Amino acid sequence: MSNNKISKQIMTTKDVAEFLNIHPLTVQRMARQGRIPAFKIGADWRFQRKSLERWMQEKIEYHTTGKERRKAEQQL
Repeated sequence: MSNNKISKQIMTTKDVAEFLNIHPLTVQRMARQGRIPAFKIGADWRFQRKSLERWMQEKIEYHTTGKERRKAEQQL
């Protein structure tokens, strides 16, 4: 596997902030709180792209399911 391909799989805080369109300090806070999949190398946070994509999909499914559940409860 080439270095370029590996570097795209592992993201920095800045990469994730741009990817999610949020502030880098928000990314760091979420990582520190365990709210986003991350790991540390020394003092720096790193993020695996596949883990982030899976995390986003889980969030989407959770919120979609919640909307459907609320609609069903309102119809009762």
